Amino acid sequence: MTPASFGGFVSRAHARGALVVQPRMGFGDPRLMREGLERTRTAEAVTVGTLTLDSYTRVGDLAAAGRAVRDGAALNGYPICTHSPDVSRAMLDGVHGAGFPVQVRHGSARPEHIVAAQLSLGLDATEGGPVSYCLPYGRTRLADAVTAWRSACALLAAARSETREPHLESFGGCMLGQLCPPSMLVALSVLEGVFFARHGLRSISLSYAQQTSPAQDLEAMAALRELAGELLPDLDRHLVVYAYMGVFPGTRAGALRLLEEAARLAVESGAARLIVKTAAEAHRIPTIADNVEALERAARAARTAAPRPAAPPPAGAGSEVYEEARILVHTVLGLHDDIGEALLLAFRRGLLDIPYCLHPDNAGRTRSFIDTDGRLRWADTGRLPLPRTALATARRVTSDELLTALTRVQRTYDQGGIR
Repeated sequence: MTPASFGGFVSRAHARGALVVQPRMGFGDPRLMREGLERTRTAEAVTVGTLTLDSYTRVGDLAAAGRAVRDGAALNGYPICTHSPDVSRAMLDGVHGAGFPVQVRHGSARPEHIVAAQLSLGLDATEGGPVSYCLPYGRTRLADAVTAWRSACALLAAARSETREPHLESFGGCMLGQLCPPSMLVALSVLEGVFFARHGLRSISLSYAQQTSPAQDLEAMAALRELAGELLPDLDRHLVVYAYMGVFPGTRAGALRLLEEAARLAVESGAARLIVKTAAEAHRIPTIADNVEALERAARAARTAAPRPAAPPPAGAGSEVYEEARILVHTVLGLHDDIGEALLLAFRRGLLDIPYCLHPDNAGRTRSFIDTDGRLRWADTGRLPLPRTALATARRVTSDELLTALTRVQRTYDQGGIR
């Protein structure tokens, strides 16, 4: 692996037993963005930096981003396509480098302009995917997102050199943030990883967002690791855990306790990187200080967590999450030799279907609920090609139950409990 690469940095940290922690930080002001990166780099933790982009850049409205920059208006992220290359290079100078790689995070279904801009600045790590950055974020046609992400992958792959290895992280394990059964999250993350690999990427990461049951989360991470090993054996790859992406606890104590549990999940499951959330998450946009506190708190929790076994048990027969995810992945891969076309066919036929997702290219037949043991289960599998065991708990979910489920984690941690 190229010494200066994002993937290489994370892999080396993981090999020596350190969890890499990362914020989701982004500011429109280059001086504030630089300060955020500097404070991330000097935090008491093993860190990588983040440029989270603004919503105008995400949707390609560069005219609006330009007006905001000219008028000095506040933006909710860094406008990488609007600030001049000289401004952005000065912001990164002396901060970004082999010892502190920086990833661009953006949320765009059509990211070619973003990828081109970041590559011109020497930034070659980003994330997203044709499904995970399309269905949750707007009404862009899935076919258009697949085409755009083919182009984005080609741009990244073409930037490879002896000193540069571009890295791409799937956001597939975070669909809608909550209430998506783990087997679907695992399947989407793996399928996007296959998409990246077949379009020339050689360094990737696969994600999973902390859900409602610690035991089920560990099972899901084992399934993700196992399927990645089966289908992506020759790539530089690592696993990423996201601190809970749903309604976050409103109390400081509850939020930090949930973050610490995410750090323990990352360590115990063998993940190499953790995306943190802050104690301020439920109330306002986090400050630099909020983010640094979260990084350091997560790093301390990781250092005291029980490390995974030297050879963690595989997620094979008997794992509900693995069996369901494997069926979903192989069903999709069997639809078409072109992975992009296979994804489109799968959604068109309802063979992939995200619960409670309102995107017009999502069938919208599936539903999920939280069982009495805290596990996310299928209430309705729609046309998913899943075994009868997935239907054993089939039931109707009322609107009251849905609202209760959406706030379950928040209420539990605010009341001082654990899931």
